[in-house]
Amino acid sequence: MSPDKLAYMANQIGRFFAHQPREQAVESTADHLRKFWDPRMRAAILSQPAAAGDMLDPMVREAVERLRAG
Repeated sequence: MSPDKLAYMANQIGRFFAHQPREQAVESTADHLRKFWDPRMRAAILSQPAAAGDMLDPMVREAVERLRAG
């Protein structure tokens, strides 16, 4: 899947949780990506941080970094 499509999808998830306080929204977004994204999708967004990172909303970028950290 292209980095553009992955970023678009991740940003949609982030928008769903945007009404929550920031820390909770970051964790909810990361948790959703962890639980519901195919491992190949997670690997792709983590392996191309520059390509996808530039397209991610700041909160979503933080959630992806949290995934990277484990």
